[in-house]
Amino acid sequence: MLLLSFLVLSSTGDTDWTAYGHDSGGMRYVRESQITKSNVADLKLAWNFHTGDLSDGENDRPGSSFECTPLYVDGTLYVVSCFNRVFALNPDTGIAKWKFDPKIPKNWPIADEPFACRGVSTWKDPASGRRRIFLATHDARLIAIDSATGKKIESFGDEGEIELRDGIGTRYHVHYNETSAPCVIGRLVVIGSSIGDNKAVDMPSGLVRAFDAKTGELRWSWDPIAGLPPITKGFDPEGADYFRKLAQPVRTGAGNAWATISADLERDMVFVPTGSPSPDFYGAFRPGNNEDANSLVALKADTGEKVWSFQVVHHDVWDYDVPAQPILADVAGRPAVIVMTKMGFVFVLDRLTGKPILPVEERAVTTPGVPNDTLSPTQPFPILPKPLVPTKFEPWGVSKSSLDALKSSLAGSRQGGIFTPESTEGTVIYPGNLGGTNWSGGCYDPTTNTLFTNTNNLPTFVQLIPRDKLDQAFKDYRGHDVNSMYGAPYGMRRDSVLSPEHLPGCKPPWGVLHAIDLKSGQARWQVPLGFMRDAGDSPRSREWGCVNLGGSFATSTGLVFIAATMDARLRAFDSGTGGILWETTLPADGNAAPMTFRSAKTGKQYIVQCAGGRQGLSGAVGDSVVAYALPGFSH
Repeated sequence: MLLLSFLVLSSTGDTDWTAYGHDSGGMRYVRESQITKSNVADLKLAWNFHTGDLSDGENDRPGSSFECTPLYVDGTLYVVSCFNRVFALNPDTGIAKWKFDPKIPKNWPIADEPFACRGVSTWKDPASGRRRIFLATHDARLIAIDSATGKKIESFGDEGEIELRDGIGTRYHVHYNETSAPCVIGRLVVIGSSIGDNKAVDMPSGLVRAFDAKTGELRWSWDPIAGLPPITKGFDPEGADYFRKLAQPVRTGAGNAWATISADLERDMVFVPTGSPSPDFYGAFRPGNNEDANSLVALKADTGEKVWSFQVVHHDVWDYDVPAQPILADVAGRPAVIVMTKMGFVFVLDRLTGKPILPVEERAVTTPGVPNDTLSPTQPFPILPKPLVPTKFEPWGVSKSSLDALKSSLAGSRQGGIFTPESTEGTVIYPGNLGGTNWSGGCYDPTTNTLFTNTNNLPTFVQLIPRDKLDQAFKDYRGHDVNSMYGAPYGMRRDSVLSPEHLPGCKPPWGVLHAIDLKSGQARWQVPLGFMRDAGDSPRSREWGCVNLGGSFATSTGLVFIAATMDARLRAFDSGTGGILWETTLPADGNAAPMTFRSAKTGKQYIVQCAGGRQGLSGAVGDSVVAYALPGFSH
C-alpha cells in the first residue's frame, strides 16, 4: 500500500521546491499529502546541518540573520548561509556534497540589515542540460554556480560573475547590497537591490535589471524613480548649506526592489515590489507622489517595459516599502496578484491591468509634515480585507506604572493614526516600519481562496534632527538607529516603541497569524502567533503573540507551517480553524520561511527550517538547518 500511495502522490504532488516562494509566483502551496492533520504530531527530527556561519555583532561587525528558504531540485537541497556560502546537501542525511564560498568579509558594510540572504535561484540550460544556481551577494555580485560541482560557470559574465554596482552610481556604493533571491523567467535573471536609504538623499539608483541567464549579458534595466526631476538647487551633499545652487544636478536614489520579485511565466511578466526613494523620512527633494515608488509594478519580462503600476503609499515618509514577495494566484477564477504591506493592508489586484479586484478608496490623511515637504492629502485604503493590524496608536503597558513610564517617554511627540507625518518633536509611526506583513509575506490555498499571512503590531518612534544638532544626537543616542540623511536639512533617529519591560508599547496581540477569504475579503480566523520571552509570568502572555519575521507555507492536507517567532518554535496550524496541531523547539529562532519536499530517493516528505535567529531581534544567533519527517516511511 505504501508503494502504491507513493506512486499516486508523486504523479500528482509537487515533489520539488524550485524557487524561493516554491513557485515563481510565490504561492507557497504544496499538494503533497504524506503529512496530514492526523499524523503531523508524529513528525521527528531527521537531521541537523550546521553552516558554520554566524556573527554576534561584536567588534563593530554587522550581526547575522539566517533567513534562507532552501531549494530542492534534481534530488539535491540547496542552502545559502548568512555569509552567502552555498551548500548542496543530501536531502535524506543533511550531509554536504559541496560548498561554494564567495568569500564575503565578516566586516563587510551592510545597508540596513544584519547579514542576511533569503535564498538562491536556479535555471537549467536547455542546450547543455546543465543546471546552474544563481547567487546574489552582500557585496553586490551575481554569481552563476554549476549545481553539480559547486564551481563558478566561467562562461557567465566575467569568469562566472557580474559586478552589480556598475552603473548605479559610485557615491555610497558600499550601501548597495543584495539580500533576496533573483527572479528567473525564461532565459532571464531579474534582480533588484537592498539600499541603505537613510544614509543620504543621493543614494545609489534602485535599478531593476535583467541579465541573460546563459551569458550574463545585460538585456534591460528599469528605473523606478526615473520620472523624478533632478535636484538643481536647495541641496548640499556635505550638509552645510541647503539652499545653494548646484553646479551639477544630482538625483535622489533608491526606490529599489529589495523584496523578492515574482514572475508570471505564461504571460511573460514580472511583478516588482518597490520601496521609497531616499531618504525614507524626508521627501522635499522628491516632490509629488513618486509614482512607481512604494508600488507594485508589472513589467514585460522580455523588454522591461512597464505594463502597469499600483501605488500603495503616495510620497512615502514612513518607510512603508512594499516588503513582501507578491503572490500570483487565481482569486475567484480571476488572475490576480496579492500585495501585502507594512501597514497591514492587503491589496488584491487584477494581474493584467493592476485594477483592484477587492475595493480600494482614497481617504484624507493628516498633513502637513515639516516645512518644504509637501505630503499627499490622501492615501489608498483597501475596504476589504480590513487592516490586519490596528491603525490608531494608543499607549499600553502591563501595569499602570509601566504605562505611565511609556507615556512620559513619548511626551511631546506626535501620536495618532496611520500616516501621521514626520516631525522634529518626534512621531509615533503606527504601524511601524516592522509592522504589518513585512518581508514574511504569505501563502495562498487556491482551493479555498484563502491567504495566510503573519503580521506584527509594533509602533516606531522617528524624530527628525536638525543638522546642527546631529553630532550631539550621535553621542546622546549611541547604540540607537541614528542616520545622517546627508543632503537633507535633517538627520533622523528611530527606535521601536517599547515599555520598560521591553514589550511593544501598544495593545497586544503583537504577532498574529491570519486566514483571509480573498473571494469575499472577510477574515476566516486569526490567532496569536508565538509568545514573547520578556512577557514573564503573566497568565495572559500566551495570548499576546510575538514579534516575528519569517514566512509560511500551506498544504493540500489542511496544514500551515510557520516558525518566524522569538520563542524558537516551528508550528503546524490547522488551516481550517487556526488550531495548533504540532510544534517543536528549534536550535534557535526560525526567522526564515520553511519549505517542504519529497525525497526522490526515499519517498519521505521533509519539512525544512533554517534556524539561526536574527541579530537585534532574537536571542543568540545560530547556524542550523533542521529537517523533520515522519518516522519509518520509505518507498
